[in-house]
Amino acid sequence: MISERQLFLDYVAQTSDSPYMLEIDRAEGIYLFDKSGRKYIDLISGVSVSNLGHRHPRVLKAIYGQLEKYMHLMVYGEYVQSPQIKFARLLVKQLPGNLDNVYMVNSGSEAIEGALKLAKRYTGRKEVLAFKNAYHGSTHGALSLMGNDEFKNSFRPLVPGVGFLEFGNIADLDKINTSVACVVIEPVQGEAGVIIPPNDYLSALQKKCRKTGSLLIFDEIQTGFGRTGSLFAFQEFNVIPDIICFAKSVGGGMPLGVFVSSRKIMSSFMSNPVLGHITTFGGHPVSCAAAHASLAALLDEGWISKVKEKGDLFRELLVHEKIKGIRGIGLFLAVDMENGGQVKKLISKLLEKGVIVDWFLFRDSSFRIAPPLIINEDEIRNVCGTILDALDII
Repeated sequence: MISERQLFLDYVAQTSDSPYMLEIDRAEGIYLFDKSGRKYIDLISGVSVSNLGHRHPRVLKAIYGQLEKYMHLMVYGEYVQSPQIKFARLLVKQLPGNLDNVYMVNSGSEAIEGALKLAKRYTGRKEVLAFKNAYHGSTHGALSLMGNDEFKNSFRPLVPGVGFLEFGNIADLDKINTSVACVVIEPVQGEAGVIIPPNDYLSALQKKCRKTGSLLIFDEIQTGFGRTGSLFAFQEFNVIPDIICFAKSVGGGMPLGVFVSSRKIMSSFMSNPVLGHITTFGGHPVSCAAAHASLAALLDEGWISKVKEKGDLFRELLVHEKIKGIRGIGLFLAVDMENGGQVKKLISKLLEKGVIVDWFLFRDSSFRIAPPLIINEDEIRNVCGTILDALDII
């Protein structure tokens, strides 16, 4: 009989010659369990998706409740659907007044695509600026914003009119002018290795955008919903964007992406042409029910208030001669090592020991720690001990 591992390799499209190949049977909290019952600690939250852990009870209850009512009914925006309304209302209540209109899609890449179209439509401009070592997704428009040529060269020509700034470089902001529709930025760069902007950099960026009439778009696809120790990363820097994109953890484990702006800006999609942005499954009622439950749980259960304390505990415990430094904010951490070879060995060794960490696309000498926010102190101490043991033997 052919194994599922072989069927996976035979029939599921592969994007790497070295997938993890874990055969997961179930998941609960911060743990994944394979078919033999072996337990793995998920220190990357499915890449910043499972902020509340896997299968949070309130999220499951919301999903089951919505399944009993209806699933997909109609393409986006035509029917009044309660799960969409409840989620959008709760989300807007957590955001500043200029971010009061929510458009729901299926993923982070789609949120970026929609935000780009919205900025161009609203401003009537064609040029876009992004940042070196930025990652915004893999669809054509989102890929055009990627600040790494190695990942783009095979897919050229890409969307024209995209330029790049150096993250944190104040002088580079002079490239923003009245031809620029928008500047797209991660308030904390993720795949670059959790790079935090210098003090007042985002404020200077916002000031320049306001001066030129360019819209400021924040990609909070990885940083949103508690990851940094605030509900949203922009709150850490006291800078409010014109458009903000969310995905990953927003759906509580279900596929969902959103971009949010003002009603004035978002209404640009209503004319020239009508239906300026459309999607079939965006705002799927089951995903929206899960998103509402997940956000309500984050707000009610107090997990965010402990995020920075837990991040500090990782920093305190992970002291080893092979660790050259730890960079990050909250429970979004990059641990620096000597080189990419060491990181690969460590990831492999930790997998053997039942701990899942990951690498960064644009910084192979660092590994990622971004566990579910529900991880507790004992679990942190236990997993840090395992990491230190692994470092001793690689």
